[in-house]
Amino acid sequence: MSDFSALPLSAPLIAGLAKLGYAAMTPIQAAALPPILAKQDVIGQAKTGSGKTAAFALGLLQQLTPRGTAERPPQALVLCPTRELADQVAKEIRSLARAIPNVKVVTLCGGVPIRTHRDTLANGADVVVGTPGRLRALIEKDSLVLDALLVVVLDEADRMLDMGFEEDLQAILQKAPAERQTLLFSATYPDAIQQLSAGYQRAPLRVTVDLEMAEGQLEQSFFEVHGKEPLPSAEEKSAALLKLLAHYQPESALVFCNTRDDCHVVARALRRAGIRALALNGDLEQRERDEVLVVFANGSCSVLVATDVAARGLDIPDLDCVINFELSPDPAVHLHRIGRTGRAGKQGLALSLFDATQKTRLERIEAHAGGPGSLTRVKLSALEARELTPRPSLVTLRIEGGRRDKLRPGDILGALTGEGGVAGDAVGKIDVQEARSYVAVKREVEKRALDQLQAGRIKKKRYRVSKVAAG
Repeated sequence: MSDFSALPLSAPLIAGLAKLGYAAMTPIQAAALPPILAKQDVIGQAKTGSGKTAAFALGLLQQLTPRGTAERPPQALVLCPTRELADQVAKEIRSLARAIPNVKVVTLCGGVPIRTHRDTLANGADVVVGTPGRLRALIEKDSLVLDALLVVVLDEADRMLDMGFEEDLQAILQKAPAERQTLLFSATYPDAIQQLSAGYQRAPLRVTVDLEMAEGQLEQSFFEVHGKEPLPSAEEKSAALLKLLAHYQPESALVFCNTRDDCHVVARALRRAGIRALALNGDLEQRERDEVLVVFANGSCSVLVATDVAARGLDIPDLDCVINFELSPDPAVHLHRIGRTGRAGKQGLALSLFDATQKTRLERIEAHAGGPGSLTRVKLSALEARELTPRPSLVTLRIEGGRRDKLRPGDILGALTGEGGVAGDAVGKIDVQEARSYVAVKREVEKRALDQLQAGRIKKKRYRVSKVAAG
């Protein structure tokens, strides 16, 4: 069974899926949706990009009773490890719910004054998506009431436990009704996940799809870095990274480092070499993190350098390449990293640097991948010397107005392409957030686009507009 129409979904949901271009179910959807729609508890294990969000989103939307009144406690609760993932999940649920009238989806995460979320909840919600810390705080202030919950979803549960949210999860689940459906999705299945499931799920059905990449979908290679000393210096490793980028010429690359300090060192080395690179780390304010992700996702920045913690929940469609500046000590983390490229049947590229001290890590990854000889090792000296990729063809403009100002992507596009403006094909991705909006434009029309937005009006109002630095 691969057709959504074969499922017991409402007519509006089926129509909405067709409108969004959902042709056939992914393996995790085909395996998980029937028991989810039968209101069973489910443990779903699948890699990033497998389609798990649509699986649980359709399940919870099918159960909703839209009420259209202000005072309505939530019927579905989705917990995510990071704000970025929560935003992505909420966006997908809203898209799937578009054909159903009066469904209100709200996102509740840290980085926003808690009184704002209390006001939001006072106006009612059907689906709440958020991070454990903020959700627990709202429950303890009696602002988030769970009495009407029908379903709870723990998305990337292993990451939430890794990040220390176990106590928050337990506090939230203990407040939820005993008669509820609990769906748990995790890329890995460690003992801690089994214990969490045993405590809060009822006879769950475990659904596991192939966690490995399909043959031919991912090209993965490993490169040993040698130094003048017994171990390579940071400069020598950065030079190796530049050689990979010059040879493979990816349009977008996500570089993983094991430490925050390495992120800064690598990003600086890339910028010195003329590459537009940004670092994603815990030092950034939430607004800065959001901006970095927007700029990378819309193609205005070539390389994003991040730690595993900073990149949790990061979902960049059409990511050309993942590069491990260092190998992770955990093979499951390595698999999670490289799972961000080669998605939805597209070809992906995963490149990893290692030195003499990391050969044990390499052996663990090799054992996980299929045993000795299963990984491709390439000599750096075998790579063709090429010039580095030129800077991206897009730049990002920041508009100091967003959803709270009732702005929509179409409003921004219209303001840009109006009389004397830029051509529509010179405009890239438009991202409207709560208080800010971002639009990518081709570099050659940057000045005209900036002048058009600064001098003109969007929905009869002037907004401050500026260019976003991209490394």
